[in-house]
Amino acid sequence: MNEEIMRNRAKRLVPAYLICLTLAAWVLHRDIQNPDVASASADLHALFDEVWETNMRTYPEWATSLGDDGYNDRFTNKSLEGIERRQRHEREALERLAAIDREGLSAEDRLNYDLFKREYKIAIEGHAFRTYLMPITQLDGPQLGFPHLVQNTDFRKVKDYEDFLKRLRALPVLIDQTIALMRAGVEAGWVVPRAVLDKVPDQIAEQFKLAPDESPLFQPFADFPDTVPGSEQMGRAALEADVFPAYERLYDYFVDGYLPATREHVGAWSLPDGQRLYAFRAREYTTTDLTPGQIHEIGLAEVKRIRAEMDRIITDLEFDGNFRAFAEFLRTDPRFYHDSEEELLAGYRDICKRIEPQLPNLFGRLPRMPYGVKRIPDYAAPARPTAYYMRPAADGSRAGYFYANTYNLKTRPKYQMEALTLHEAVPGHHMQIALAMELEGLPNFRRYGGFTAFVEGWGLYSEGLGEELGLYRDPYSRFGRLTYEMWRACRLVVDTGMHHFEWDRRRAIDFMLKNNTRGEHDVIVEIDRYIVWPGQALAYKIGELKIKELRNLARTELGADFDITHFHDTVLGAGALPLDVLERRIRETIASAKPE
Repeated sequence: MNEEIMRNRAKRLVPAYLICLTLAAWVLHRDIQNPDVASASADLHALFDEVWETNMRTYPEWATSLGDDGYNDRFTNKSLEGIERRQRHEREALERLAAIDREGLSAEDRLNYDLFKREYKIAIEGHAFRTYLMPITQLDGPQLGFPHLVQNTDFRKVKDYEDFLKRLRALPVLIDQTIALMRAGVEAGWVVPRAVLDKVPDQIAEQFKLAPDESPLFQPFADFPDTVPGSEQMGRAALEADVFPAYERLYDYFVDGYLPATREHVGAWSLPDGQRLYAFRAREYTTTDLTPGQIHEIGLAEVKRIRAEMDRIITDLEFDGNFRAFAEFLRTDPRFYHDSEEELLAGYRDICKRIEPQLPNLFGRLPRMPYGVKRIPDYAAPARPTAYYMRPAADGSRAGYFYANTYNLKTRPKYQMEALTLHEAVPGHHMQIALAMELEGLPNFRRYGGFTAFVEGWGLYSEGLGEELGLYRDPYSRFGRLTYEMWRACRLVVDTGMHHFEWDRRRAIDFMLKNNTRGEHDVIVEIDRYIVWPGQALAYKIGELKIKELRNLARTELGADFDITHFHDTVLGAGALPLDVLERRIRETIASAKPE
């Protein structure tokens, strides 16, 4: 049922808003007049700016993805010396922060201070775990990262091509650093499980076995402007002389040296000090103090609840068969699948167009930055999930993109497309991330950074807004939404199962298959993702449950004064936050909105 929007709330709260504005002006005047506050704030923001610029220089791929082209000619230094240098910079940043008088800051800057401190304390705690010695998985590494980076690089002027040529010629150094990390990982016992790496040799081979003109790294030169003479020839020469031999060298070591040394067990517990690593990751990704055991129990309870809702829909449809039979029906009936990737992509775009006119019913502020729908490239699609989102450039020169997987169309059912669009596009990732990027007055680390529990929790929460946005009009689409919610609930169980309770891969796969309608290929791709990314999958459901809890709290406390647009704008109005900070923000807003 749609949330009732109380239109008269704004009229009643005008006096309160005027009081708040007056107080804000007084605080600003006080801070300007107080030299100690001004000095502390200046020191704080000088630190933020300096650290941000250092990070752009240190992580040039990240800078490129944000539209900062100042470092487009290089890669992150993946040598052990480079890693140690970055870790030292993180410790120094926290030491410099400690020298700033927190109590002398304004309320907003105290929050900036606390969030910066939290991020860097987590990063420094993570130094104890040598996960950087596992630089290649089926989801990450130079065989995927560099081709994907090309899609987020602007090619508009001569320097763009000059920088890209330098980046191509720098690839051999990155490859050699990656191999050195893998060798060190083999010696120290920090290696990826063998079971998830079967696709990686083909991923690497795809980068050197193609003809230069067919390489994804050659694409910029295929459309180069007349103002860049000779780029095509130089690009082909760089691929043949530098890029292809480097990838071939990586392939040889990966197949002959690394794969035989990879580990048998899939759980993080089998790594050095692995139980402590996983407990740390659980805290990091959920921004809570929940233990793996507690998260496991939450997951089991959610699976039971969602399964009951799914069974009710099956009963209402008068389907003649049990859950497994219904799942088989959904997987095999042609009516639920598109016949071409063009139809699939057009279907996603149509859903976006149906959502957008309804957004003002639930949100007072919408992002200015546009977004589009693209297919996941062929070289990455088999090992990638159903979809993902890529943020826009910070300067607006590149839109955000919802990347949809068109590989194996018979695993991309129509009845799940609405939920997926809500999550990846609007009001999910694009809205949340673009709005954060457009916030004025926040330091860059808050505008462009974030906490996974908030970001992915918001994405999952957005799936639940479908009925209020005019979607889920038929029982199959409603069931599709539940399949995605079940997917995230099962994650709590199988992620903790493998990494804490020492489940093997097959047990995790079987649990997912038992409680989902998706086929074994999709399940295996997802399970293998959780294996190489311990703890990340916990963020979705934990974050969603907290946002839903806070919405129910606000509705209960405010009664007739509850305004869903104000709630959503408050949740999204400060960028991605840790869940405890978000709860404090919502509670303070509730308290200020209550009549005296």
